[in-house]
Amino acid sequence: MSEPAPEASPSPYPLGLRLAGRRVVVVGGGAVATRRVPALLDAGADVLLVSPELTPALRAHADAGRLRWEPRRFAPGDLDGAWLVQVAVDDRVAAAAVSAAAAERRIFCVRADDRAAASAWTPAVTRHGPVTVAVLGGGDPRRAMTVRNAVRDLLGARKGPLLTPPVEEGAPSNTTGGRVALVGAGPGDPELITVKGWRLLTEAEVVVADRLVPGLLLDELRPDVELVDASKIPYGPSRTQEEINRILVDRARAGKVVVRLKGGDPYVFGRGGEELLACAEAGVPVTVVPGVTSAVAVPGVAGVPVTHRGVAHEFTVVSGHVAPDSPASLVRWEALAGLRGTLVVLMGLKNLAAIAATLIAHGKPADTPAAVIQEGTTAAQRTLRSTLATVAADVEAAALRPPAIVVIGDVVHALTP
Repeated sequence: MSEPAPEASPSPYPLGLRLAGRRVVVVGGGAVATRRVPALLDAGADVLLVSPELTPALRAHADAGRLRWEPRRFAPGDLDGAWLVQVAVDDRVAAAAVSAAAAERRIFCVRADDRAAASAWTPAVTRHGPVTVAVLGGGDPRRAMTVRNAVRDLLGARKGPLLTPPVEEGAPSNTTGGRVALVGAGPGDPELITVKGWRLLTEAEVVVADRLVPGLLLDELRPDVELVDASKIPYGPSRTQEEINRILVDRARAGKVVVRLKGGDPYVFGRGGEELLACAEAGVPVTVVPGVTSAVAVPGVAGVPVTHRGVAHEFTVVSGHVAPDSPASLVRWEALAGLRGTLVVLMGLKNLAAIAATLIAHGKPADTPAAVIQEGTTAAQRTLRSTLATVAADVEAAALRPPAIVVIGDVVHALTP
């Protein structure tokens, strides 16, 4: 790793880049790119990602059409028309070649491998509503992070004390000092993580993150944090749960502070219980930080309350990733068909047609209102309202894709005129 720039060197000129619609090239498809790409997409950049391989999280962005992926090595022509390039590889020879091509075209170049050789630095960033604060530490990322964290504390200060105890409090001791926190990151909006969850992220030395974790949270990690992409793309490549459990235990036994960052809440179809049991059997102390679950938050943000006075006095949350007629299904769909309240289905888009047909076959009225919310609480949120009989066809026609929440019941129209 290169040394921080000398104090006597010229100071960088701070600038806020308006990248909406402008081409940004990212070279490399690993952990660094996984951190940086979400912020570029959030800025509206037209991202071209050049790398033979991608992490599952980056592949999800490519599959969703948020960026263009060229599955090959970098070529100088990739920079034609670009405004900025982010070099996210640790091969100094390859990075230097990108820098040279950028210099020829007078394009600013950020380099993850060598700050001294870069023509631009990525600051430590914190976001608070419409306010974005970027801190440069004279080439020292640790200094920048320290100042950034202090600024974030000031921006996020609340009246009264924060009563969340340190993660060590009440946890069994171990000989290495390592520990694991199962942290729910919320449904998609990075500001919906809890204060305690964010604090533990700032303390983490290892972060094991799922695909549905808000990408901007990863962008704010310290540069020395080990990021393990444990993404589980539906019906695609995935790490086995046993491997994830092993990573948590091994890193904690090595004395590391490990955060298992999971979309929504760790225990709502998140396998948090399996991870806690694995850590407990290995003698690793665990802290559980609940998260805002998408089962309630996403419908609410879309104007669909899961309960409403005079409309629904109950709501039921089920997983739809297993087809109703599968022997592996643990859901009694015939019983759900007879309920008068709200039915919330997670991970059910692939089996939506079968789910709807099964409910109707067991007596659920075909004209029962239904809604589907894609990527709720994010800028990409889309909401479709339909009926139980037609919702699967309407979803296909609208080209909705996972992650999406399905809500079935009269609450779908409770807040609409």
